Amino acid sequence: MSNQYVIEPNLTFIDEVIGLGGDTLKKCFQCATCSVACPIAPENSPFPRKEMIAASWGLKDKLVGSADIWLCHECGDCTALCPRGAKPGATLSAIRSYAISEYSGSVPVLGKLSKMVTDPKKLALLTAVPAVWFALMAFITVFMGGTMEKIFHAIGLHWAHVTDAPIAQARFVSTWLVDFTFVPVFNISILIFVYTLYKMLTDMHTNAVLEGKTDKEKLDYKEYFKTIPTVLKKVLAHTQFNECGENKSRGTAHMMVLFGFIGCLIVTTIGFFFLYILGKPGPYSQLWPFKWLGNIAGISIVMGSALMIKERLSKTDLSAYKDWYLLGLVLTLGATGLMTQMARLAGMEYVTYAIYYVHLIAIFHLFAYLPFSKLAHIVYRLAAMTYAEYANRK
Repeated sequence: MSNQYVIEPNLTFIDEVIGLGGDTLKKCFQCATCSVACPIAPENSPFPRKEMIAASWGLKDKLVGSADIWLCHECGDCTALCPRGAKPGATLSAIRSYAISEYSGSVPVLGKLSKMVTDPKKLALLTAVPAVWFALMAFITVFMGGTMEKIFHAIGLHWAHVTDAPIAQARFVSTWLVDFTFVPVFNISILIFVYTLYKMLTDMHTNAVLEGKTDKEKLDYKEYFKTIPTVLKKVLAHTQFNECGENKSRGTAHMMVLFGFIGCLIVTTIGFFFLYILGKPGPYSQLWPFKWLGNIAGISIVMGSALMIKERLSKTDLSAYKDWYLLGLVLTLGATGLMTQMARLAGMEYVTYAIYYVHLIAIFHLFAYLPFSKLAHIVYRLAAMTYAEYANRK
């Protein structure tokens, strides 16, 4: 007696993938050109053909819990050679967005944000929350500075983290209030990633075992974490992007943004150390080396995101909202950071504070909505690439 397999398609999943940018999914007729064309697909069970089949059949669990959807870098080689214009890369990108929404949506209390961040109609609300919050922080700083100074003095701290400079962002929104906002928000985002990545890795390993992609019966987290440095080298060198042919230039823009954010992280860490450990408040001189690094990092983010936007605009088909949200956020972060500094150096006080206000709202978007937006793919892809390396996925 032969084995029988029952497939129960999830029609809602198919509709959502199509809505997230996989609108050409049904054009695929399984010729396998995409899997042959992909320069980075593993030799055993390559992608994206099998993912296109699973998506067409609505096999949500098979796709959402698969590491392979994250190995794709959407370089465009498969899309360029597809005889039907099915755009497999765009479909996998849509599936990744669905996976982010699925895992982040399982987070207690905050899970509702997973749908809001991908809904353009909710952008105004998501922006209004930090806008109102930082307006309140500005009111406290400007109009209640004397009261706050007495409170902080009573506990042995200084309220005003500024030098004698005539213009300083801390005079508009106190550094204390900024850090009291972003430190907890950032840590909550980290906890969300820990929660969702555990579920994701569990699903990945379960699927890999069932599909015979690994001979490791149990996921060894100690060995898994040992693999991270090897994968980080590939990510920093953009090895996969360099193997792509159709859109190889995207690698340059991605590297500019990636290293720009790394530079900003280093500068922020140094600034935090100077302020709270050494007790040296800003604004800091432009002659300081870490200011050079910050300026270079900001310029790199702006130029990299601008190149990505230019590349998107050159396409005949429109990108999904999730893509524009991410690109717009990255460009806004870099541009407002640089413009705040330029306005301050030019002596334009109110312009400085207005731009800084927008910059704070953008940072809130970055930290608070990171686990729910497309930007989360940086974390998920690193986790999936590490799992593939750990499981000897070739």
